[in-house]
Amino acid sequence: MKFKVPVITLVFVSLILLFSCANNSSKNEVQKPNILLINIDDMGWRDVGFMGSEYYETPNIDELAAGGMIFTNAYAAAANCAPSRACLMSGQWTQRHGIYTVGTSERGKSNTRKLVPIKNNDILPDSQYILTEALKDAGYITCHAGKWHLNDDPTTQGFDVNIGGSHAGNPGSYYPPYKRVASLIAPTDDYYLTNLVMDKTLDFLNSVDNKPFFMYYSPYAVHTPIQPVENLLPKYENKPEWNGQNNAKYATMVENLDIQIGRMIDNLKESGKLKSTFILFISDNGGLYKVTKQWPLRAGKGAYYEGGIREPMFAYWDGKIKPATKSDVPVSNLDFYPTILEIAGIEKPIDKVLDGHSILPILKGGELNERPLFWHFPIYLEGGNIETQDKIFRTRPGSAIRLGDWKLIHYFENNDIELYNLKDDIGEKNNLAESNPEKTKELLGILENWRTETNAPVPTELNPVYKAN
Repeated sequence: MKFKVPVITLVFVSLILLFSCANNSSKNEVQKPNILLINIDDMGWRDVGFMGSEYYETPNIDELAAGGMIFTNAYAAAANCAPSRACLMSGQWTQRHGIYTVGTSERGKSNTRKLVPIKNNDILPDSQYILTEALKDAGYITCHAGKWHLNDDPTTQGFDVNIGGSHAGNPGSYYPPYKRVASLIAPTDDYYLTNLVMDKTLDFLNSVDNKPFFMYYSPYAVHTPIQPVENLLPKYENKPEWNGQNNAKYATMVENLDIQIGRMIDNLKESGKLKSTFILFISDNGGLYKVTKQWPLRAGKGAYYEGGIREPMFAYWDGKIKPATKSDVPVSNLDFYPTILEIAGIEKPIDKVLDGHSILPILKGGELNERPLFWHFPIYLEGGNIETQDKIFRTRPGSAIRLGDWKLIHYFENNDIELYNLKDDIGEKNNLAESNPEKTKELLGILENWRTETNAPVPTELNPVYKAN
């Protein structure tokens, strides 16, 4: 027997289904994870407790790291601020966006530069469709807090809210007047900048209701000028040195930064948002050598030895990333763009080249296929030290590759090659280029092919005013 369903009943059921689908769609939108990207300025690989420091005190950061996955072989895609941040936001190697350093590439005295360096671009082009814009277009509310350094105003590149960000690479002072910091007014004459940036960050987090947010928390700390948080100074002035770390003033900046991050995490817990927030923590480059040591890593900020590019990093996602886990897979801040897109359920933008890989498989307990990591720096950066073995420059024009345990650096001035086995020699003390010609040839070939494929500019023009030592 067949039954006829009244037309009015069909219409009613259809309306219920449509409402249900719309309601579920709304719920799914709300259930998109919040994204918190923490990018610390000039914090070295060993400057936090979770990476082994016994001098700096970072209990809040350490607790958060222990709740997720720590990466022991995490890298910045460049050894100083602006290019590293451009790589993170664009998802691309330096030769694609043209930001190689801060300011001009003609750093140091002209007569000490054998080659004419490649011209530097100091602004991330508007043509770059950066991570923030992809998230905003997918419905995220976006906020930048702290140092931006890629143009004059981050709201022109996808941020709804800007807390103190400008083209400045560092504040004139951490005490009022802050100088060079955009639109932040101190409530008192001695109010510390890092604390004020967090105050405004919490205001933003408290204003977000049902829509998912992307918070790019990028404090000016712990970049120079090294200005202590006075009430924390006494505890460090008599604290014993650990592994070359003994800078009491810098230590107060590190601990105060940890306190501020603790405030943010407490806020997310109290509001119930932490459970639905994916967190990535990293630094933009190595610690400044004259300020803090990263031993056993060699050198520091500005150098393409491990101390200049290897970073403290962890990922946290309640219920999704297994707590107290570690990964020794080499990863890069270039991987953040595709990782965040995948976690947010956003398709890769059409025609957008992304040079990193999503590390979500690692976060889920899986693996990534082995791949090379690359760096390209056709410029000069002054400020050498005993660990760079160069009294003049931290960086001379060249490029580098890491593949597996092996790392090769190729310098353009004299075609010099350095080869290190990082498993046996994490301090990069023993150059194996001559004793292992097969590995040298293999890695140099991969590196040269990569430069060709990506149109990486290599300086060849001799500087007419150069004077050999």
